[in-house]
Amino acid sequence: MNYRLCLDCSVAAGQDRNVTFSGETGGAGRTLAHDLRAALAWWRDAGVDLDFVDEAADWLAKPPADPAQTEAEAPRPAWEPPRPAAPAQHRIAEKDSLPADLAAFTAWWLAEADFGDGAVTGRIAPSGMPGAALMVLVEEPEAGDADSLLSGPEGKLLGAILAAIGLARDQVYLASALPRHTPAADWQALAVMGLGEVLDHHVRLVAPGRLLVFGGNASSLLGHGPANSGKTLSKIYHEERGLSALAVPALGSLAGRPRGKAALWRALLEWLGPDWTGTEQT
Repeated sequence: MNYRLCLDCSVAAGQDRNVTFSGETGGAGRTLAHDLRAALAWWRDAGVDLDFVDEAADWLAKPPADPAQTEAEAPRPAWEPPRPAAPAQHRIAEKDSLPADLAAFTAWWLAEADFGDGAVTGRIAPSGMPGAALMVLVEEPEAGDADSLLSGPEGKLLGAILAAIGLARDQVYLASALPRHTPAADWQALAVMGLGEVLDHHVRLVAPGRLLVFGGNASSLLGHGPANSGKTLSKIYHEERGLSALAVPALGSLAGRPRGKAALWRALLEWLGPDWTGTEQT
């Protein structure tokens, strides 16, 4: 069926009237190409020169796979080697298997390969006598320690703190939570491996009168919540007896901080009390 555009509604019904576009005249020699060009020109002159659809098209989408492509011809992903399974975290030691006396514990501390990061070189033994009035616990040895614990700037600061409360360094039991200097230690993983139980056992063997813990990582292993790291007024209770323990910031963080040192001094005075003589025994 042929449709013709009627521009003159006065044309009598049943009569046809040819329409011309862009100055072209109709005639018998007209071709299909002429009619198409004329139609497109008419719509272009009317302002309709684009095609619109209701559904959006993703022009960047990949073309659908060719159904004729066989499974053997289909591209296969590059081979990837299997990933090794994450090693299970082992326990450092079962609580019941830890050495029962301080001398044996110290030897185990220095030689046990499964403890810490496995390396035994660079480990520093604790110092002092069991039953000391004060046990000082730090997170790890200093980077330059070789023969004794805290032989550098942190050790000098600790010596000044001890002197201020009436104690010499050889009067306290000094230990670290880690046996060797371990930068960026994974304390959370160490807690899962049971380092807190090892540390608790160490404190039990020493049986000090009081426990002073420097560093939130060390104090958190003894039950002082990580959210309270660096705060004072912490008490750690063992099963057999109550042990008064004070958790304070790490020695390294106190260097060059007069306000931090002043806050530490006030906390020590409150913790030790007016009757402190530095000779408390268990």
